[in-house]
Amino acid sequence: MEHPRKVDRQQWQPWLWFVLVGLLLAVAYLIAFVVENSHSVAVHWVFGTTHGSLIWVILVSLALGLLVGVLLSQLYRRRQRSHTPEQLPESLGDQADTVGDLGGDGEAERETS
Repeated sequence: MEHPRKVDRQQWQPWLWFVLVGLLLAVAYLIAFVVENSHSVAVHWVFGTTHGSLIWVILVSLALGLLVGVLLSQLYRRRQRSHTPEQLPESLGDQADTVGDLGGDGEAERETS
């Protein structure tokens, strides 16, 4: 009995070729980007100036920006958690009030009503 999902190896797979061409174009673009941005530039700091390859300036700036963004988002989340009290959702708040004494004969519920 032949498996119904068996794929013929000679069949043309357009999605695979689309992904491969996309990856090839991305790699070609990255190589061209590095080549175009490989000349030396001056980076002016407050107390001095350094020279470096433009591609490294771009990559270090990207890495620092990502790092600062992640750290700030974690700080924001931590502050939000510490300032908001733990509360039950409104849908659970009503249910928690109506539970009562589960093992009793109902007297506890009648006394509170």
